[in-house]
Amino acid sequence: MTHQENTGSNAYGSRGGPRRPPGWASGEGGNEWELSPRRAGSEHRPDAVSGRSMEDDAPVIYGLEFQARALTPQTAETDAIRFLVGTQSLKYDNQIHIVDFDDENNIISKNVLLHQVGEIWHISTSPADKGVLATCYNKPSDSKVLTCAAVWRMPKELEPGGHESPDDSTSPAHTLELLCHLDNTAHGSMACVTWEPAGDGKKVVSLADNHILLWDLQESSSQAVLASSASLEGKGQLKFTSGRWSPHHTGTQVATANDTTIRGWDTRSMSQIYCIENAHGQLVRDLDFNPNKQYYLASCGDDCKVKFWDTRNVAEPVKTLEQHSHWSQEPPQDSVIATYEEHEDSVYAVDWSSADPWLFASLSYDGRLVINRVPRALKYHILL
Repeated sequence: MTHQENTGSNAYGSRGGPRRPPGWASGEGGNEWELSPRRAGSEHRPDAVSGRSMEDDAPVIYGLEFQARALTPQTAETDAIRFLVGTQSLKYDNQIHIVDFDDENNIISKNVLLHQVGEIWHISTSPADKGVLATCYNKPSDSKVLTCAAVWRMPKELEPGGHESPDDSTSPAHTLELLCHLDNTAHGSMACVTWEPAGDGKKVVSLADNHILLWDLQESSSQAVLASSASLEGKGQLKFTSGRWSPHHTGTQVATANDTTIRGWDTRSMSQIYCIENAHGQLVRDLDFNPNKQYYLASCGDDCKVKFWDTRNVAEPVKTLEQHSHWSQEPPQDSVIATYEEHEDSVYAVDWSSADPWLFASLSYDGRLVINRVPRALKYHILL
């Protein structure tokens, strides 16, 4: 593999990568991709992106040459649409792709950061500092693999507006600056790191095996001090799989998932405040809070169900959506409103943009990142 390929400069990669959707054309630079619909039999013209009647609901696709499952928006960036994607490669140095989307011109631009310490299993960004992020990554240790966590700073030139030129496809990858490790030697493998949503970027919670750990980041995030912790207790090998910090309740509540159970925690005392046993029939994969309604929590599991909970009364879910659900009434109803089928491999992550509430990105294991919008008709139905 050449140096150019190894730094991800070919947006669709040397291994073939995801194929482009029918009827779409790419730009020539390797770093930027200009997408425009074309009618059957018509000749593509580069200036076709100026028409907005069709593009508003059309997907935009970016391909990485490595497999990937870690995705996050850049939380502190509220002006530019920016996502970070972490790769999983056993053979080559792993990377973090910083992907920006120009919504006006339907153009994607990217920068690449080298993440040489291992495969990235989870990535999250500071809510206060655009340049700071955390990763969970695999690290061999005493004939076994341990998932560690660290806090990093990206180069200042990679702040919005400092992207590679579309003609400079051979630009070398940039290097991350290690700020500190979240030492999990005594706690086991890290599942994820979540930041205090409305904070100053100084508090994070990490989940390591059956431990929930609250950290204070000090000295400009160069030192992580364990402030408090709690552990799951019970039979068997209990392990956290995911967690989210609630944006409500003055930042004092965190929700976690382990096996089929969802728990709520008070970060002031690290005590459990609610527990939803058998929340799903199989493993709970992920959960998230409604940013507009303080008591509402969504979860999804291997039982192919999405459930919505009111944390004040967790005896039953408020709503359950199953795989075959569809809507037949005039939206908005509490039901599935759209299905997106641009992926050809397992989708491991979906995240909303922190700059545009109607835009989101999804990532599949083959390295395909798809940027989509809420259907235009539904958006205007909600707004008007």
